[in-house]
Amino acid sequence: VMGMIGLQPTLAAIDAHKRIALANKETLVCAGELVMDAADRYGAEIVPVDSEHSAIFQCLTGRKGELRKVLLTGSGGPFRGWSREQTKDVTPEQAVRHPNWSMGAKISVDSATMMNKGLEFIEAMHLFSTTPDGIEVLIHPESIVHSMVELVDGTVIAQMGVPDMGLPIQYALTYPNRVESMSDRLDFTKLGKGLNFYAPDFEKLPCLALAIQCARNGGTDAAVMNAANEVAVHLFLDHKIGYNAIYDSVAAAVQAVERTENPDLDAILAADQEARAFVKAYFKQ
Repeated sequence: VMGMIGLQPTLAAIDAHKRIALANKETLVCAGELVMDAADRYGAEIVPVDSEHSAIFQCLTGRKGELRKVLLTGSGGPFRGWSREQTKDVTPEQAVRHPNWSMGAKISVDSATMMNKGLEFIEAMHLFSTTPDGIEVLIHPESIVHSMVELVDGTVIAQMGVPDMGLPIQYALTYPNRVESMSDRLDFTKLGKGLNFYAPDFEKLPCLALAIQCARNGGTDAAVMNAANEVAVHLFLDHKIGYNAIYDSVAAAVQAVERTENPDLDAILAADQEARAFVKAYFKQ
């Protein structure tokens, strides 16, 4: 299930004491504190499916209290290194061509803008009980290291594998056991130029910068950002707005919709609807 629509079914699954193989990052982006508190209260188990969060989860298994920093990797998408001037004429057809992963249209656009990495940043905060300062984003073009953790003693542990969602999906279903999979095996001798890591250029990746700022702001800002982005991306995919207008409208929504601190579910849902209405009106001006 993609988008904010996954929140209430997830809460219902928690209420039913189910194990949740969570692929819907927006659930934690919009209502992370509510969801994680409910999971603790009802004894529901949340096992992440996103490749990055599955990697972190695997690296931290049996290491309670040892985490110093999450090292969250991302490929940088098809426009890695492009300036805002270069991306202004990007088409939906270009944006959905991810260099490493085969994904749906919406998440492919989010990966191109790096909003997806921003959503994953917020999701990681809630899943692993850390702060924005406890997460570092790294651009990793090869998508082999799915993420890493730095432990308190300076040790860094990485989870690696081919870019194949079959592995994290399977692990979420079989955890804590591992079974044979149909995924390809990683061959280190065929990595060519090896593994590379770069710091993100936030001026060229304003969606990522905005998401991290919303994580710092707290309250309903992340819910507003997510809702505004959902609407803007679909308008872009329908050829109704330009690529750079995605960020412009989402940033405007975050600025315009008043933040609610410590929101309950009703406040989150209200902020979501207000943000969606704002973006639709923004493009009718």
